[in-house]
Amino acid sequence: MNVVRWGMIGCGSVAERKSGPAFYKAPGSALVAVMGRRLDAVTDYATRHGIGRVYTDVDSLINDPQVDAVYIATPPDSHHAYALKVAAAGKHCCVEKPMALNAGQSREMQQVFADAGLHLFVSYYRRSLPRFQQVRQWLEAGRIGEVRHLTWTLTKAPSPADLDGSSNWRTDPAIAGGGYFADLASHGLDLFQYLLGDIVEVAGFTARQAGLYAAEDAVSASWRFAGGALGMGCWNFVADRREDRVEIIGSAGRISFSVFDEYPVQLHGDEQISLEIAHHEHIQWHHVLGMNAHIRGEVQHPAVAEQALKTDSVMDRILKRH
Repeated sequence: MNVVRWGMIGCGSVAERKSGPAFYKAPGSALVAVMGRRLDAVTDYATRHGIGRVYTDVDSLINDPQVDAVYIATPPDSHHAYALKVAAAGKHCCVEKPMALNAGQSREMQQVFADAGLHLFVSYYRRSLPRFQQVRQWLEAGRIGEVRHLTWTLTKAPSPADLDGSSNWRTDPAIAGGGYFADLASHGLDLFQYLLGDIVEVAGFTARQAGLYAAEDAVSASWRFAGGALGMGCWNFVADRREDRVEIIGSAGRISFSVFDEYPVQLHGDEQISLEIAHHEHIQWHHVLGMNAHIRGEVQHPAVAEQALKTDSVMDRILKRH
């Protein structure tokens, strides 16, 4: 399969610049069809991005014989049902993160694709970004000695939409599986397991401190990695200001970086290194390249369902989801 032909379900904000263009610009990749519920919106997206076929029906896109793989770029409440349809059609799939509403749904998705001999990916694209590949290289080279602890603080002030009660699927647990924590912290929790190994024990607390929406707006958690290092996180979405800082503490140094912001990746150890490593214009570029190469049997892409399931399991325990 020299060129993997993708069909995309959903044409919202994530597909506008972060992901959609990577599927048709990356070598060995083509975005041949797109589906949206509103004909005017999906036609506009297809026209602006040069996509040949437009659908308003999910089944029609999934069963298009010219589509080899399907990218599900919709909120989490639809991932489970859509992914099972893709598997039934015998096609590979990528779903946006988090993988589903809870680990139970994610586990079924992973198993169905595995049983069918198909690939299921999840858009934890930070595993593929050059800035985090640099962090992984430092860790593997022992630049900070034995890893002892990881801390992550992620805070932001309420948005105008949060304050006026505007509709927002990211703060509706029935659609998102939680609030901003499920949407944002999932990226970090997945990345940390890529860098430091599986989280094997975790405990957390949640609160609705401002009561602006149905989901939790404050979360704290602590955990243990399989290798013995400990971790802790503070996520507050009704705070005074934005902050995004990770510090990995070792026996001989430290590494600091941001999960979302493009601050320098810094090594404080046997030498002091601060690197500015910019993201690609389309941040899922490396993720798309990796998926296509995985489908062709050339590499093992790290953002697969087996790994994403671990992140959903951790979030289940923190949020006490069932």
